[in-house]
Amino acid sequence: MQRGKADGANVLFGQELRRLRQQHSLSLRDLAQLVRFTPGYLSKVENGRAPSVELARACDQALGADGALLALASAEETVRPAQLPASMARFVGRDDQLGQLDEALIGSGKPGNPTVMIIDGPPGAGKTVLALRWAHHVVERFPGGQLYADLRGHSPADRPVNPDDVLEEFLITLGVPASGIPSGLDRRAGLFRSILANRRMLVVLDNAADSGQVEPLLPASAECAVVITSRERLSGVALRTDALRVTLGPMPPAEAVALLGRVIGADRAKAEPAAVAALAARCGYLPLALRIAAERVVTQPHYSVGDLVEELDSGGRLEALSTYDSVAVRSVFDWSYRRLGEEAARLFRLLGLHRGPHISTAAAAALAGVPLSTARSLFERLASAHLVQGTVRDRYQVHDLLLEYAGDLAAAEEDEKERVAAVRRLVTWYVHTARAATRVLAPFRVERLEPEPLAEGVTALEFDSEAAALRWCEAELANFEPVIQLAVDTGVNVPAWQLAISLWSYLFLRKPWSVWTRTHKLAQQAARAVGDNYAEGWVATNLAEAYRRMGEYNESELLYERALRLRQQVNDRHGEGWSLAGSAFLAIDRGDPELASDHAAKALAIFTEFEDNQGIGAILTTLGEVHRCWGRLDEALATMNEALALYERIGSLEGESWVLTRMADIQLVQGDHAAALATLERALRACRDGKDRWGEADVLARSGDIQLGLGQLDQAQHCWEQALQRYEEVGDQPRASGLRARIRAL
Repeated sequence: MQRGKADGANVLFGQELRRLRQQHSLSLRDLAQLVRFTPGYLSKVENGRAPSVELARACDQALGADGALLALASAEETVRPAQLPASMARFVGRDDQLGQLDEALIGSGKPGNPTVMIIDGPPGAGKTVLALRWAHHVVERFPGGQLYADLRGHSPADRPVNPDDVLEEFLITLGVPASGIPSGLDRRAGLFRSILANRRMLVVLDNAADSGQVEPLLPASAECAVVITSRERLSGVALRTDALRVTLGPMPPAEAVALLGRVIGADRAKAEPAAVAALAARCGYLPLALRIAAERVVTQPHYSVGDLVEELDSGGRLEALSTYDSVAVRSVFDWSYRRLGEEAARLFRLLGLHRGPHISTAAAAALAGVPLSTARSLFERLASAHLVQGTVRDRYQVHDLLLEYAGDLAAAEEDEKERVAAVRRLVTWYVHTARAATRVLAPFRVERLEPEPLAEGVTALEFDSEAAALRWCEAELANFEPVIQLAVDTGVNVPAWQLAISLWSYLFLRKPWSVWTRTHKLAQQAARAVGDNYAEGWVATNLAEAYRRMGEYNESELLYERALRLRQQVNDRHGEGWSLAGSAFLAIDRGDPELASDHAAKALAIFTEFEDNQGIGAILTTLGEVHRCWGRLDEALATMNEALALYERIGSLEGESWVLTRMADIQLVQGDHAAALATLERALRACRDGKDRWGEADVLARSGDIQLGLGQLDQAQHCWEQALQRYEEVGDQPRASGLRARIRAL
């Protein structure tokens, strides 16, 4: 299977294998003894020969790679990301700076170092606009694709993005399965460098906070180029990489006038050259202010430019930006803000409370407590005034300067009661919408949560398909943590922990580890703030499961133990059962079937007491795993058949498919491939009947693996192609990429 794999992918695996081996101070002979492969074979793999799955697994375990080598062995070699946001349509000037960036690409970078360009300068100077304009201009020079990340280094309402989170997203984009991404910043950075080692890629890191945030995100290949924007000079990065520095300030007056003329029209600019020059001066020649002022002129065609300059002056010069004491940029903002209607102005103020990188029209409607149609028309008004910018359909973002300005307005013009009410409306809307997504993603799950009711006039979203629910969750992924953080900071603690809990089905399915863990840590904080041990016990159980699946067993054990104590304190017997069940799962992972059996027996008693058949089925399946660990394969199958009968009786198709796949695993150990395939066929029917397309993909992929082992290549390819289609339908790109690579290699 591996022979057909692209040479580039093999090279990446070999480089990472060599790096890890040397990191552990092992010779080829030392490693050969650990993994039971010959030194000669290992040497060939390190130099580009295709690794077998068995070798990748053995080396991964021996070198403590946390799945990274397995992931790299199956990573999609031809994934070509294209993440650049759209550039500004009416770009004017900055010719000298564009030329400097072009010159930086002439010749090759130094071995081991990418070509790095730092664009720094004050807020509003157009750093991001310049970076994106140039990046789109040179995109064809980078056949490996483009990666983009907004590091939110200077957002007034958000913390800078952690570099390990950026690496997680980059690795998934590059085709590494989520389950194969290692934990820890250094390991993720090492895998990222390995994957980019032989690719010519452009990386744009926007709005960096400092050098420490950027350095782990730098590739180590001279074939790559990195563009960084920041308000800071990033001296550490500049010294380490010999980076080109492009410092932006206000535009030259002639370029500023040209920009105004481009927006307001050449005829109008020529008619009042002195007034246009005066307007450019009032804007401090900063591009952000110039564009807002120009739009103001366009929307007032019956006014002369001179009249508008006088109007701006009559409003008084408000607080200037500290970087340029003579620049009244806030006056320009205030000018546009004062021209808004009352409803649009209120929405703009409230946007200053939102902490995510973007906001949907529906979320904004909840924030303001207005109908969706009203929010949509208000956004159109704000966009026409350049106070917000559309990203994709029904989603908007606000420049950080404008977001700070909006936050100041909210503090000055909205009393605390209304600010808290707005946050409560927003977070409660997220809770109800997340629950609606869960009802589609996991209709079998019994809901125990009782959320606060929606505010009057606020309507949560509903979803008519699993794909639609997943699309919403994926689109909102970057907002979940900031929204929960906002709720905690505002004292809206109950919806804060409820939102984290409501995301369980999505987090369980997609496994975005950083979001899963951080949302639940915030939920812990919220539960403790209100002294709710019931809530904290629930949150701790969910968080423990995340750490278990990440392989951080010690942390998982501590959390499961705490969750159990909390649930016992408040007599949450049902929750106690799930904490015990999780501890049983953990014990199986650790290879301790005796402890797993003990926890499972206690959980089974509780689930029987509450007649929780879903829980009973899960425990019976776990007890089957216990028998499997003890080598009692017939007993394991008998116990799992008991679980299967229970799932069939209660109509839990998800439970049926789960236990059937475990039974197939046991049948494979018994060497009965025909029985395993038949069992997986039953699992496939359960998935299809339950509209579980992700589960369907998983079963098809497993069936293809068995067919491959039997040498039935056509059947294996057929199964994998069907699985690939399902993964693409539900938007699971990492697994889709992995399967696509295997099909091509086959």
